[in-house]
Amino acid sequence: MTARLTRRRGLPNVGDMSCEKDTADLLRAAGQKVTPQRLLILSCLRHAGGHVTARQILEEARRSYPYVDPSTVYRTLAAAKDLRLVSETNLGAGDTLFEWLGGDRHHHLICRSCGQVTQLDESHLAALTRSLQRETGFQADLDHIAIFGSCAACAANE
Repeated sequence: MTARLTRRRGLPNVGDMSCEKDTADLLRAAGQKVTPQRLLILSCLRHAGGHVTARQILEEARRSYPYVDPSTVYRTLAAAKDLRLVSETNLGAGDTLFEWLGGDRHHHLICRSCGQVTQLDESHLAALTRSLQRETGFQADLDHIAIFGSCAACAANE
C-alpha cells in the first residue's frame, strides 16, 4: 500500500533543488528554522510520491546522511503536520503513514474487501466543512481523510 522511495543518490537535479527551495520557503514563512536535517527529511517525503512510513523516510534520509536520528524524523514530521504540510493517516494496513500535502488537500476511499484505494476530490469534503460550519459553528480541519467501505465491484458481489 505504501509508495516506495525512489530518490536518486548523488547530486539533485534542477527539479529537486526547486523543490527544496520551495520546502525551505514554506518552513521560513511558518517561522520555522531551516536545518539541513529537517530539509533532508522533508525532501525525502516530498520525493516519495505517496504514503510512506517514518521508518522508510529515516532509511532514505540515512542514505544521504547516516547520522539522522529517528527522533529527529518524528519531530520533523510532527512539526510539519502541525503546519499542515504533512498528513498522518492509517490506510488500514496498520502502519502510520505520512504524505506531503503542501497546499494540496485530498482524501481516500478504501475498500475493506479488496484494499483498493481511490482518491476522493476535495470538493466532497469542502461541502461537509461548510455544512458543519453553517449548522454547528464547528470549523473542521479535514486535510486528509480515509473513508472505509466497499468499492463498486465488491459491493456488487456482496
